[in-house]
Amino acid sequence: MNSLNNLWSDDVLMQAAGLPCQELPAAALYVVGVPIGNMGDITLRALWVLSKVDAIAAEDTRETRKLLERFGIEAKLLSVREHNERHGAEQIEALLAAGERVALVTDAGTPAVSDPGARAVEYLRGLGRRIIPVPGPSAAVTALSAAGLLGAGFSFIGFLPPQPKQRRDAVAGLRSRLEPFVLYEAPHRILDLLHELGAQLAPERRVVVARELTKKFETIISLRAADLVQFADAHEPRGEYVVLVDEEPPRPQTLLPEDEAWLRDLAPEMPASRLAAIAARRTGRPRQEIYAFLLSLRDAAGESSD
Repeated sequence: MNSLNNLWSDDVLMQAAGLPCQELPAAALYVVGVPIGNMGDITLRALWVLSKVDAIAAEDTRETRKLLERFGIEAKLLSVREHNERHGAEQIEALLAAGERVALVTDAGTPAVSDPGARAVEYLRGLGRRIIPVPGPSAAVTALSAAGLLGAGFSFIGFLPPQPKQRRDAVAGLRSRLEPFVLYEAPHRILDLLHELGAQLAPERRVVVARELTKKFETIISLRAADLVQFADAHEPRGEYVVLVDEEPPRPQTLLPEDEAWLRDLAPEMPASRLAAIAARRTGRPRQEIYAFLLSLRDAAGESSD
């Protein structure tokens, strides 16, 4: 039996998988995706690269050390966090200038995707350094694969602003998007986000809430936007969240009979312009279409009274 260290020094696993011996260019930054929860999701190439580089730039060196120890990898670690990214990038550049290989990792998932790393990559690319991606797990793609969204394509939004007004404005800007979109949220803000989505999205729009992906308490729930507030009020936040909003459901081409009925009842009670604005939010139909309908009711009433 080979020891864990021998697995990397002798490339045993790489050879057993039928993979050819690969080049590992010097003076390059390797952007390495790591598991989002389940350690079994790490790739052979990620382990191979992490075992071969001269240093690993990590979001949290303590978390990365746990990963490396699990697989018997010894490496020099340096910190590249959100608030020291430029300084960390300069440290990486010094190593690359000396011909060394450096891997960039975050605590979970792929660097620079709603995680630190983008500024470091931009800085080093601007200096002409070679950047080599090593694909790995992504919470957004993992959630998408199990959500069954019907829309073609999607927009990745990531985290919305934490402040209530900015978050409300951001959701207001997103609700007009017809295509699916994907959000990330932390446990201490998820309930506020679900309340905001429930208040602003079309009631029938489908929303999938995924949490603790690949972990023991993994949960993926599909809801109507109209049910989000009730769900949030009964929900106990746990772990990190991915919230997926499906495409805008097709709207009826004309007002539904039941909508016409309550508009007829309310038409004598308030100005047509105000009622049209309220009904447009309620039905999803264009305001001008509803306003024209209300004018037709007034004209019909005027003809009958002559």
